[in-house]
Amino acid sequence: LDSFNMSVLNIVGIKVNKKQRMSLSESTHASSMNIRPQRHFEDMTAAVKELRDQIQDVLRDTWTNISLTITEVDVLLPEPEPKTRDEFLKYSREITLDPNTAHRELELSDGDRKMCQVLSKESLTGRCYWEVKWSGDEVGVSVAYKKICKTGTSDECEFGQNDRSWSLYCYIHGYSFLYNNTPTHISGPQSSTIGVYLDHSAGILSFYSVSETMTLLYRVQTTFTEPIHAGVRGPISIPHNGKQGNLINRKMNLQMRCLLGP
Repeated sequence: LDSFNMSVLNIVGIKVNKKQRMSLSESTHASSMNIRPQRHFEDMTAAVKELRDQIQDVLRDTWTNISLTITEVDVLLPEPEPKTRDEFLKYSREITLDPNTAHRELELSDGDRKMCQVLSKESLTGRCYWEVKWSGDEVGVSVAYKKICKTGTSDECEFGQNDRSWSLYCYIHGYSFLYNNTPTHISGPQSSTIGVYLDHSAGILSFYSVSETMTLLYRVQTTFTEPIHAGVRGPISIPHNGKQGNLINRKMNLQMRCLLGP
């Protein structure tokens, strides 16, 4: 029994000694490992710090560029739409009519009265304002693309009867806006002067009754795909012996007196 106990003790002692030696060895090994990686961690710390600084620089530059862009957008914001006649007149354009754009097939109306329509020589982009002074029974104050036809049926060529022109028709007792052969009846103060405001890039077209004050009659919001030309359409009385060649010239003279650039 004593011999058995001694053997057990010896075995336990061996196991204990092995555990102690292993613990000591692991401790010694761990101690040696804790000393060497310090340089490695220092390098990693330096690399991370350098990367952090680079990211901060990129973010700082990006934020600066964003700030400059926002500032530039603020500067380029469009001016507010004019409200008073003096403000509109800042965008006034001198308008001259081009006889070469006159519709060649003039319509016969009551008696010896004929209808004529003509476009301006100037193409209009950006912000523009002009006024049409009129008298008589009616006049069409219009804008149109230059490619609108000069010959053909009324539906194809008359201002407001197609998708290439917009027209405000002024009568003694009221107004009617016409686009793509769709009329819109308008009530508003009567005036012998109609103001037209165009903001081509914004797609805004506005018609005003002009007297001591300006009253908005109709406003269009659309997208213009090419430059716009001012136009007028109205009747004229001619002598019974008038020839067609002289007729066009007479009409041009009349309409040029109607359309006045401020």
